Formats: sequence, structure tokens, C-alpha cells
Amino acid sequence: MFNVHSRIVDTGMYVPDKILTNDDLEKMVDTSDEWIYSRTGIKERRISSFATSVLGLKAVNDLLTKIDKNPLDIDLIVFCTISPDNNTPSCSCLVQKHIGAKNATAFDINAACTGFIYGLVLADSLIKTGKYKNAIVIGSEVLSKLINWKDRNTCVLFGDGAGAVFIEATSDINTGIIDTYTRSIGEKSDSLISRSIPVSNFMVENTEEIYPYIEMDGREVFKFAVSSIVESIEKLLKDNKLSINDIKCIVPHQANIRIIEAAAQKLKISVEKFFTNLHKYGNTSAASIPIALDEVNRSGNCKKGDLVILVGFGGGLTYGSILVRW
Repeated sequence: MFNVHSRIVDTGMYVPDKILTNDDLEKMVDTSDEWIYSRTGIKERRISSFATSVLGLKAVNDLLTKIDKNPLDIDLIVFCTISPDNNTPSCSCLVQKHIGAKNATAFDINAACTGFIYGLVLADSLIKTGKYKNAIVIGSEVLSKLINWKDRNTCVLFGDGAGAVFIEATSDINTGIIDTYTRSIGEKSDSLISRSIPVSNFMVENTEEIYPYIEMDGREVFKFAVSSIVESIEKLLKDNKLSINDIKCIVPHQANIRIIEAAAQKLKISVEKFFTNLHKYGNTSAASIPIALDEVNRSGNCKKGDLVILVGFGGGLTYGSILVRW
């Protein structure tokens, strides 16, 4: 299938009703609204009583109301998360079951906050093989179950939510995913960790109590985040002979407004070119970019033909970017 690539047909999202404000957090840990907002740009975040797969399903249901697609005709479901319901079955298979996409191949991937970027790159690559005509890519997280609510350095940052996109094959060079860029830095993996069950069986006695709490080296992650945003954007611009002025909008992972401001300064552009909604939702890891993408889509600010860059960074360490013609 010569020149076939994928285009984003539509988007969907879901965030829980429960809002946890900075004022609420003041009552839980030694912090304040001013302390949190001045350092992160976050005012509130959502907290879920549902499992990760359910949030993802709700985002997909929102998506399906906007597209004319029989679930039986969906070829691929890619679910991106670090907070799955189970080791198995995967969240993707649970979504597949509930929407009746009986003919779809479904699997989960874990690339932390870069998860949606990796998932969309992977789905686009599979569509380019000609074996798949379309895909749903989901980013969904219930990070509230991975948070130490006594640690003010991390509990103020994260929230729960889900977003989803439907992509399909196209040969129209005037629309869709133009180029992608992904990288990993495994040697810095200790900078951002959420631990799992250690080896403990009849051969190994392990009595250590392990909690899945997110732990991070804030300074190291900040430096990495800024440099990875700049590198990922500049790589796409160089490879496609574009200038930053050709880009209508940048949709970044919503981690911290200070990271975005620092990246904008290094790129010598206004921070206004970056779409941000982290003040409402906090850092939702793999869900942040698809949630933001849905809000960009619904805002109508991007018109057909506009160039948009999606850029993510996260644990692993991982990072990457996608150039899209709207």
C-alpha cells in the first residue's frame, strides 16, 4: 500500500466527576494553593472511583458517538497505561469486550507519560503495513492508586482521566501523521519509578514491603523533560524542512507549566503556542495528550491543513513526538 499512512479521524475523552483542589490538599499535607500553583501551574485534578479500563471505555464511548464506525469493523485497539486493572486480562481486551469489537487485535503498552505517543506511533506503523485499516488508541490512568498521599512532592502533581483517538488509513498526503520520532534512555530509569511485586517464591524469600508509589528525582526529571521537548520538536522540524513558525499548535504532555515555559524559552517561542490544560487535570500520564488533543479538537482552533506537533516525555526514561497535518 504505497504512501499509505494514518489520519486522526476524531477524538474522545473522559474525566471523573470528583475534583480534588489545591485547597483540599492543604488539609491533607503540608502545602498550600500558592505553593502548588507557583511551582506546577496546577489548580485541581480529578480522582476516579472507577478502574483504568472503565475510564478508557468511557473515553472510547465518547469517541464512538462522533464517528460512523461499526465496532465489528475496528481492526486494532492499543491501550496505553501504567496503572492497569490487572496483570491480565489487559485493559485493551476489556474495552474490546464491552464495545463488541470482536474482530480487533487488542493489547496494552507501558511507556509511562510517553505512552500515548508510543501507542500512536505503533498503531500508525501497523496501519502502514497494510494489515490493519484503522485503530483506536487509548491513554487512560488511575494514578491516584499509585500516589503516596502523604508525600507533598508527588501527590500534588497527578490526576486521573482518559482520552482516545480513532485513526484510519489514508493515501491523502495533505492530511494525517507526517512524521514521528521516539527515543528511550534506560540508563536513567531510576529517575522515575513505580515499583511492582518483587520476586518471591519457593526459591526466593522476600519479606520487603513494596508499595507502587510513584517516586521521582524532580530536578533530574525537569532537566530531562525540557531537553526532550526541545530535541523532539527540533528533530521533526529539521527532518521535514519546517520552521517553528509553520506549526500552528504544540500539544505537550501536561506535566508542569514550568517545564513547558522553559522549553518555550529554549525554542524562542511564546508559551501560547503550547496548548495547556494541566491547571484543570494535573499530570494524567498517558492520558494527558489524548485529553488535550480532544480539547484542541473541540475548540476549533486548529483548521484543516494546520500543522500540529504532539510531544511526550516520561518514565523509562522515554520521549517522542508526532507531526500531524490537521
